[in-house]
Amino acid sequence: LSAGRSESAVAILTMAKTMTLGYWDIRGLAQPIRLLLEYTGTPYEEKMYSCGDAPTYDRSCWTDVKLTLGLDFPNLPYLIDGDTKISQSNAIMRYIARKNKLVGETEAEKTRMDVVENQAMDFRMSFARMCYNPDFEKLKPSYLKDLPGILKQFSEFLGKKSWFAGDKITFVDFLLYELLDGHVVFEPKCLEEFKNLKEFLTRFEALEKIAAYMQSDRFMKGPFNNRMAKWGNM
Repeated sequence: LSAGRSESAVAILTMAKTMTLGYWDIRGLAQPIRLLLEYTGTPYEEKMYSCGDAPTYDRSCWTDVKLTLGLDFPNLPYLIDGDTKISQSNAIMRYIARKNKLVGETEAEKTRMDVVENQAMDFRMSFARMCYNPDFEKLKPSYLKDLPGILKQFSEFLGKKSWFAGDKITFVDFLLYELLDGHVVFEPKCLEEFKNLKEFLTRFEALEKIAAYMQSDRFMKGPFNNRMAKWGNM
């Protein structure tokens, strides 16, 4: 092949291997996926959908196309990797993690990973329910009262380990980073009593590819939630 043809072939191959991540134009459930894609150096592009303004918050940009993408369970976020089409955020995380050996090595690590993955989702859903609730301001004091107890459990689970599954990073660390970072934005002093969680955030942000991503114009500082949310919608 000539140099020109060789370069074209490489470009075509690169395009063919680029994953597509579809989600709303917010951090939400897609942010840990973005972080994982960046950390693993996986080529990807984003298809972002924008929710309309109040009072209807029109979602037709998504609902008009959701049944045309070939997804078994049409939902956001979704990931398309060639013929592989996945919805459900944690299924997407695990798919990328398996490709990059970020799913633990020992049975003990895998067990810790499974536990904290599901515990993190419970934590996230309770946070989201409050953020999207019209009575957010009434619910916030009770949530803040319970928050230290929840964070204490994660702090004790992490212990002196560098990462939540053990000594090596796994995909659950990306879930926990986004969850804890969102809570620091929500309540800046929430981690003051939990030194190891603060060190975990610092450790994660210092990862070379993560640091580069966070300094790039691709990184999304916000919003955390969609427009109908009562917190994190800007």
